[in-house]
Amino acid sequence: MMLDDFKQEQPIAYKILLNSVKKNRCSHAYLFETKHYPKKNELALAFAKYLLCPHHHTNSIEADSCHICKRIDDGNFTELKIIEPDGAWIKKEQIDELQKDFSTKSVESKQKVYIIHSAEKMNASASNSILKFLEEPEDNIIAILLTDNIYQLLNTIISRCQIISFQDFPNSKEHSTLEIIANMIKNTNEEIEEFKNDEKNIDKLDAVVRFVQQYETDHKKILLNIKSIWFNTFNDREGMLEGLDLLILLYKDILNISLSLPMDIFHDYENHLVSLSHMLTPVDICHRLDVIIEYKNYLKVNANINLLMDKLIIELERRR
Repeated sequence: MMLDDFKQEQPIAYKILLNSVKKNRCSHAYLFETKHYPKKNELALAFAKYLLCPHHHTNSIEADSCHICKRIDDGNFTELKIIEPDGAWIKKEQIDELQKDFSTKSVESKQKVYIIHSAEKMNASASNSILKFLEEPEDNIIAILLTDNIYQLLNTIISRCQIISFQDFPNSKEHSTLEIIANMIKNTNEEIEEFKNDEKNIDKLDAVVRFVQQYETDHKKILLNIKSIWFNTFNDREGMLEGLDLLILLYKDILNISLSLPMDIFHDYENHLVSLSHMLTPVDICHRLDVIIEYKNYLKVNANINLLMDKLIIELERRR
């Protein structure tokens, strides 16, 4: 896909990115706040092609005769690097390898571009490494970071990037909760399809809703049943991460209802969430989100997953 393919769906981002090159105002680092847009990775790659192509092609007709655009599509262009999570996290070693690769002079293009998918999944060491890379930018290196969850990135990283906010993906009731979440938390089309077609993921959504219902009803008494409510479904580090992501999304939808805003994701559980919204104030919900995000970050420094949920619930109670 080329940049012109996004002119209708993401007109504001399209115009900003187009003009940044036309007017010679390219940033050394872009942070795409993707808001669950299902073609986010394709748009990032299209922008990379626009930057790297010496002719700055924007449409497929022009690109058909461009060997650089074709090589980028084939994944064979040395001046473009794409980093994706290795399992649950993006690790320091991946950033170190990127820096090593980009320490040499460009051969095939005037510029080098790197794309980091799901940038909020960088662990603490990786975040610090990329921060150093952003703090001392070289003229010929351009970063493109993608995130659906901008507030999970370090503020120091955000401040060093030009933020490009995508228009909201229309998470209407035409899409199931499972479909919406698949587009949000998975990185490739293959992973998205696999997630949507795995019936076990419905059990995960049910488990998260049950957890919130029981916690908001019984509070710390939930500790007596935490194994059956949580650990029977989310029983390893990667599963724990996914479960906490779902908790964050669930509380965000409860907050939307509390503020008389439309739900974004959990349409299939609307009645449950409406009932929960009657039990909580917006301030309560924000406190819940703060704690869950904090404990999700603990996973990045190898927290004991067997104790993490106990500590999370105790902290929720402390701030209640």
